[in-house]
Amino acid sequence: MNFEQFVTRSRVLVVAGKGGVGKTTVTGALALAAARSGLSVLIVELEGKSGLRESFGGVGPLGYGEERLWPGQPDSPGELGAKDEPRSGGVGDDAGSRKGEVRARRITPDDALLEYLSDHGLKRISKRLVSSGALEVVSTAIPGIRDILVLGKVKQLERRVAADLILVDAPATGHAVTFLTSANGLLEAARSGPVRSQAQEVVELLSDGDRCRILLVTLPEEMPVNEIIDAAYLLEDKVGVSLGPLVVNSCLEELPGGPVDASPDGRSASIARFMAGVIDEENLPRRPLKKLSASVAQAALEAGAFQEHRRALQVEQCGRLKEELPLPQLRIPLLFDDQIRIAELAILATALTRAVSELH
Repeated sequence: MNFEQFVTRSRVLVVAGKGGVGKTTVTGALALAAARSGLSVLIVELEGKSGLRESFGGVGPLGYGEERLWPGQPDSPGELGAKDEPRSGGVGDDAGSRKGEVRARRITPDDALLEYLSDHGLKRISKRLVSSGALEVVSTAIPGIRDILVLGKVKQLERRVAADLILVDAPATGHAVTFLTSANGLLEAARSGPVRSQAQEVVELLSDGDRCRILLVTLPEEMPVNEIIDAAYLLEDKVGVSLGPLVVNSCLEELPGGPVDASPDGRSASIARFMAGVIDEENLPRRPLKKLSASVAQAALEAGAFQEHRRALQVEQCGRLKEELPLPQLRIPLLFDDQIRIAELAILATALTRAVSELH
């Protein structure tokens, strides 16, 4: 499947997952891949502490106003130059002359409420709410109203075609389920008035697969897989959302040269395979393990054996996920980096594009 066709099947993609699975990183990688395909992308951040801006080379949190993250100005940290290209090929090489971009903003319930009041001729009232400190009281007066304020703003952005693709970096799955089901609760509670109208329009957005889809992110581990399975069925049952493929983050690749045997009997054979077949990222032969000290060579082999064990668990969990939640899986690699910056996003963007191209 073509990546541009995949991401534009609906204008809004809500990216959700258990805390710590990398959903914000996946959001950034999706945005970069789409932008390099020539699309305009708007990321909507909800929690405000994701580090998304830093991943694109900026500093500090996002604000309510839109900010251009990519491409940046020439020579700026946000500009992905040739030195940052993924080694295995670029994203969006067929985009022609179109120039995509990534913009981002943070939406909070309070800011959304103030904008709503201002747009409806109540700007003076909004100023009084701020000056009196009553804004928090108003925005929490009805259970679920804070989520509706945010989702209502997302709906507005979708309606006025704020971008080719709107990516919503949703809260962690526990809150995300409540966040996405709040409109249904208000719809049942409110008989009439603007709150019901807003809730109705939000429900229509979330339940229309041509307008909005949910992209769930997980790790190939037991607890995250359990949680994503539960969340998927809850969202389908309570909201009627359209689920996209599952993104399985931080996947280990198979070691080159075959299985590693760190036992005394298998050590020599494993070293020989390393000497014959293992190369580093610059295509230069690694230092042969036989020239290293015995302790370092053994440690390397044990590390390889540990990675194979982790990969076996990964295969098991991905298989269980496929069996219990029959959705396509987009698997992206584990990056051995303590920080995700634009170069790392580019690698993940390439991996996502490749994974999407293999979908039928």
